[in-house]
Amino acid sequence: MKLRPVLFVLLLLSGFYYLTTRVGSTGEIAPWVHHVMHTTSASSSVEPSTSSVGAFDLTEASAAPAFDGEEQQNIAVYKKALASVVNITSTQVAFDFFYGSVPQQGMGSGFILDKQGLILTNNHVIDNAQRVEVTLSDKHKYKASVLTVDKNHDLALLKIDAPNLVPATLSDSRNLAVGQRVYAIGNPFGLSGTMTRGIISAIRSIRGPQGNPIEDAIQTDASVNPGNSGGPLLNSRGEVIGITTMIASNGADQSSGIGFAIPINTAKAVLDDFAKYGYVRRPSLDIVTLPIGPDIAEQIGLPADYGILIDRVVPGGAADKAGLKGGTQQAYQGNTPVMLGGDLIVGMDGQEITSPQDLAAMMNSHRAGDEVTITIFRGRRKMDVQVKLGDAKNQRQMGQRT
Repeated sequence: MKLRPVLFVLLLLSGFYYLTTRVGSTGEIAPWVHHVMHTTSASSSVEPSTSSVGAFDLTEASAAPAFDGEEQQNIAVYKKALASVVNITSTQVAFDFFYGSVPQQGMGSGFILDKQGLILTNNHVIDNAQRVEVTLSDKHKYKASVLTVDKNHDLALLKIDAPNLVPATLSDSRNLAVGQRVYAIGNPFGLSGTMTRGIISAIRSIRGPQGNPIEDAIQTDASVNPGNSGGPLLNSRGEVIGITTMIASNGADQSSGIGFAIPINTAKAVLDDFAKYGYVRRPSLDIVTLPIGPDIAEQIGLPADYGILIDRVVPGGAADKAGLKGGTQQAYQGNTPVMLGGDLIVGMDGQEITSPQDLAAMMNSHRAGDEVTITIFRGRRKMDVQVKLGDAKNQRQMGQRT
């Protein structure tokens, strides 16, 4: 039993002798020993390693590559438009559970209209704000004053006092085409000076952020996100063709590849009214209306199952002057009193009017003072009536006047 430890020691010594004299002489164990020693040294010492990983065989371009034609156009659009795009920060005061004031900030975009400091943006970017600040592309900040707003078109006109401003170049939005390349520059999620590119996906009528109709809205797949609102939508020459307004997000507060812009010609008409009158001359028929559907039409015996029934006309207003008639028979829609027997509007300028939204959309394509042709049923008789549109601001409020 006492021989076992001795034999074990002899066996270890024999193995060590064999490795060092036979294998070690061939160098086969040297790398292994070196690796173990190196690892042990590295793990137990703070001294830096002096080993080298060797040279890398890299393939490098002989010179910086030139931009292709498409890239050059993208860069040219960005350089031309960037200086005219601004970041807008609006601050409003909310109140917490204990009625303490809590400042809340919103962010959007806009663009410079002239060297005097006029800036166009969306109304919903600055709505109810107590303070509005504008940051230029050179990072300088200025306090902005809100000159006027048009909530129906979701537009607002701001002014700053700043030197060396670069105005945007405005294009014409009448001849836009689906498939046309467009660019959006703005401040999505507060990331200033961001440009995205896409095409015009469609030109369609939509409902704006406040439910207002936007005629000929420009739909695009250029990525737009919160913070882009109010910024310019540009053509391939860097000219403004629209004002980025909203996204179809399906509940997700980010781009889904469907964004919308107000056509720049709509903004031009609004700006023209701002310049001439200090407000937007909203056209009005000066009537109170009742929407008609198949059920109501059948109940009261109307000659058409769609349209807008004139409940009342504003005395001295556009409809009254043109001879349109309001109702004469009182009835109730639920608990709401209505007047029946008035003219039924079914068309305007040859376009079918089936709902108040249709009428509002048609009105948006006109201005106060324009003459339009209203198609009505008076009893069973269908007829056209020429109406000179009134100015909504010059008429007193009367129910849901159109």
